[in-house]
Amino acid sequence: MDQSVYIIPHDFTNVGDNALKYGLFLAKSRNVKIFLLHVVDKENSRTQVLEKLQTIIDNLDLKVGDCEVVPAVEVGSIFDTIPKFAEQEKAQLIIMGTHGAQGMQKLFGSYAMKVVTNSKVPFLVVQDGVLNFQIKNIVIPITYSKESLQVLNIGMKIASMFDAKIHIAVENYSDSGLIQKTKIRINLITKQFEEYGVEHVIETIKHKNFQKGVISYAKTNNCDIIAVAHYSNSLIPQLDRFTQGLITNDENIPCLVMNSQLLSSLYF
Repeated sequence: MDQSVYIIPHDFTNVGDNALKYGLFLAKSRNVKIFLLHVVDKENSRTQVLEKLQTIIDNLDLKVGDCEVVPAVEVGSIFDTIPKFAEQEKAQLIIMGTHGAQGMQKLFGSYAMKVVTNSKVPFLVVQDGVLNFQIKNIVIPITYSKESLQVLNIGMKIASMFDAKIHIAVENYSDSGLIQKTKIRINLITKQFEEYGVEHVIETIKHKNFQKGVISYAKTNNCDIIAVAHYSNSLIPQLDRFTQGLITNDENIPCLVMNSQLLSSLYF
C-alpha cells in the first residue's frame, strides 16, 4: 500500500499541538508519513527550529505500527511555502490549527484564508477547542454550482476510512432555474454515492443564512467534520465569508477545505 503524506504546520503553540494530535488520530493504523513543518524567515535559524520540532516528536507516544513523524523547516512565507511544500511532497492533506473566530488573524501571525486559498492540497483546519476525536458523520454543503461538488471525492474517502455517514446539506432556492440546477447536482451525488455504497442523507437547509444553517445542522446531527469546496469570484478570495465562517464555527467542528479554483480538472 502506498504511503500517504500529511503536512502539519506547527507554530509552537497549543493550536499546533492540537493539529498534531488530530493528525495522529487520522493517521492511526494507516501507512502515513507526517511532516511537522515550521516556516522560518531566515536560514540561520533552521538548526534551532529543527531541534525544537524533534523534541516535540520525541515526546509523542508513538507505538510500533503508528505513523512516521519527521521534522521539516522551510525558509519563506507561510502563504506560499506551506502549499508549495505540500505539493513538493505530494501530500494528500494539510492539517493546521487555528484559534477560531476571535483569533482568526493570529494563525501564524496572519490570515488563515490566505494560506488556504493558495493551496491545491486540501486543508483540514482544526480549532484549539477540539477535544473529541472521532469521525462518524460528515456534512458537505452543496449549492447549484458544480464547483461545490469538488470536495465529494475526498469526503467519500474519509467516510470509507472511518465507516462514516455523509450528510449533504443543500442550499435552498426560490428561483426556478437555480432549483433545477440544484436537482441536477443532487442526482449526480445520488448516483455517485449509490455506485460506491456510501451511506448518506440529503437535506435541504431552509435557514435564511446558508452558512449558519449548515453549522446548525452539523451541531444537531453530531457531525464531526464540515467538508467544503472553496470557490469565489471575488477579487480577494481569501475574504470569502462563507468558507471563513465555516472554518471558525462556534461549535469547534473541524473544517476540511478544498480549493476548487486551483484544481486542474473537475470531478463532475
